Amino acid sequence: MRSLVTLVAVCLAGTAFGQAPDTVFLEELTWTEVRDAVAAGTTTIIIPTGGTEQNGPHMVLGKHNYLVRHKAEETARRLGDALVAPVMAYVPEGNVDPPSGHMRFPGTITTPPEVFEQVLEHAARSLAQHGFVDIALMGDSGGNQRSQAAVAERLNAEWADGPARVHHLTDYYPGRGDEWLVEQGERAEDVGTHAGMHDTSTLLFLDPSKIRLDRMEPGSAGNGVNGTPSRSRAEYGEQILEMQIEAAVSQIRRLRTSSRGQ
Repeated sequence: MRSLVTLVAVCLAGTAFGQAPDTVFLEELTWTEVRDAVAAGTTTIIIPTGGTEQNGPHMVLGKHNYLVRHKAEETARRLGDALVAPVMAYVPEGNVDPPSGHMRFPGTITTPPEVFEQVLEHAARSLAQHGFVDIALMGDSGGNQRSQAAVAERLNAEWADGPARVHHLTDYYPGRGDEWLVEQGERAEDVGTHAGMHDTSTLLFLDPSKIRLDRMEPGSAGNGVNGTPSRSRAEYGEQILEMQIEAAVSQIRRLRTSSRGQ
C-alpha cells in the first residue's frame, strides 16, 4: 500500500491533478487535453520535418530532427496559441539503388518524394479533422521543401471554401544564416552548404553532445561535408536559431491572415 501511495505522489509531483502539463508537443498531451486546447483557441499546429541523413564524420544523423523540434517548440510558445506535431524523420534523401545523394553514406534513411507527400498530406488532413485551421509545415532540410510546397498548394486548393489552411514556411528555411555568417567576416567557402558552419554552429549551441569535436574535418569528396565545420561557434548558432525562429513566427502570423484574403 505504501508503495502505491508513493507511486501516486511521484506521478502527481510534476503535474497538478487535473491540469495539463506545460508542453506544446501534441504527443505529450492526452486526447481530451488536445480537444480542450482547440476549443480554447489553440488552432495552429506546426508539422516539423527533419531527416535522417549523413552530416559528416562530426555530426549525428538526426541533426535536423533535434534542431527542428527545438525551433518548432520555441515558435509555438512565442505564438501562444499553437501546438507541435511529431517530427517527421523519414524524408527524401536520394535513391536507394543505385544510391544517390545522402544515401551514399551509411545510416541515411530515404523515402520517395511521393511517399513523403502522402504522409505529410494525411497528417495535415488528420489535424484539420480535429479542428486545427492553420497547419504550418516547418521543413529543416532542402529536400523537404518542394514536397511541402506541393502539399500546401494541393490542400489549400481543395479547402478553399473551408476554414483550414496549410502554410509552407519559406522564410524559415534556409533563412539568413549563411549570409549572416559571411557578414561576420567568414568566407562563403568555409560556411559551406552541408554539415558546414551553419548547422554545426546551431547544434553546437543546442546540444554539443551531438558533435564529435575531434572529427571536424574540412569538406572533401568523401566525407559528406561542404564547408569548414571547425570554424563553427556556439555563439553563431544561437543567433542563427533566433533568426529562424523569429522568421517562422512572423510568417505564420502573417499567413494566418493573408491566406484567407483578409
